[in-house]
Amino acid sequence: MDNRVSAGAAANAFERARFTGTASEYFGIWIVNVLLTIVTLGIYSAWAKVRRNRYFYGNTVLLGRSFEYHATGMQIFIGRLIVFAFLVVVNILAAIHPLFSLVTTILVLIALPWLIVRGIRFNARVTSYRNVRFDFTGSAGGAFVSVMLGSLVAVLSLGLLAPFASRWLNRYIFNNLRYGNRPFQTDPKVGALYGALLVPALMVVLGAVMLVGSLVLMLVAAPSGGSDSMEDVALTMGAIYLSFFGLFIIYGLAGLFYRAAVHNIVWSSTQVDGRHVLRSDLSRARYAWIAISNVVVTILTLGLMRPWAAVRLARYVTEHTAIRIEGEIGEVFTQFEASGTAVGSEYMSMEGLDFGF
Repeated sequence: MDNRVSAGAAANAFERARFTGTASEYFGIWIVNVLLTIVTLGIYSAWAKVRRNRYFYGNTVLLGRSFEYHATGMQIFIGRLIVFAFLVVVNILAAIHPLFSLVTTILVLIALPWLIVRGIRFNARVTSYRNVRFDFTGSAGGAFVSVMLGSLVAVLSLGLLAPFASRWLNRYIFNNLRYGNRPFQTDPKVGALYGALLVPALMVVLGAVMLVGSLVLMLVAAPSGGSDSMEDVALTMGAIYLSFFGLFIIYGLAGLFYRAAVHNIVWSSTQVDGRHVLRSDLSRARYAWIAISNVVVTILTLGLMRPWAAVRLARYVTEHTAIRIEGEIGEVFTQFEASGTAVGSEYMSMEGLDFGF
């Protein structure tokens, strides 16, 4: 009886994912990718993406099993080649006559939602877990509203409507995501998303006040009568640049804080098949510290510590993600496998090309 109880409790507990990769392992993959991409003038970057994704997916472990990435370099290369050829044609037409530029811009805006859907669907279908592939059923109209219109609303409202944009985007992605034929569902509350915006908004306002205040002080303190020396001008310009750099840092921190909070809210509002619950508990401060210190270290080492930074961030996000399976794990995944999608490994039609969106 005690064994059955403890087994049931374990089956209904949150199980955290793990990341088993190391910076030293990934460095070997990364340095070969970089060198071959340079030697081939960028052509190998498609195959480099496959090697990178296979490493990170293969080292993301959930409930004792890792994810798999099934795309090929040729699928990615052909998709990029199509996009490159399209951009070349667009620029040639724009050079011939300005009217063509307007027409091609309209065509790009019309095609962009379609390309976004194809990109998300491609990445879902080339990903599997326990031999069951993911799928994405979203439409181009949904992509236009949630991605393009949502982004425009967020920008035009100066961020005040960003929680609505975040909700539209994440509902569009998760509610159209499938594991086999089992749906994901998420419904992040607007109130919670506005709660996530509170601290970043205060940071943005504080940064703007500090910038305006410092500029006013410099104007007041500036010598009058047109007798500015070169040293005074240099100090003033240095102070202005320093103020804008500080503002950039504050805005970057605000964006990272908001991103981590939204990630937690959305993932913790998500279920698979209506009963298996996801959870994310990222620390906003820790996430921001990792992201910023990764950039600093990567710059200071001229890019050589990029593998360490990538593994460090992947491990933190992965290990703060969990799932609670309702029922006995073996039985649940046996049902998933029995109803898995029929997406084959031959996914090489127009649907099976990665256009990079």
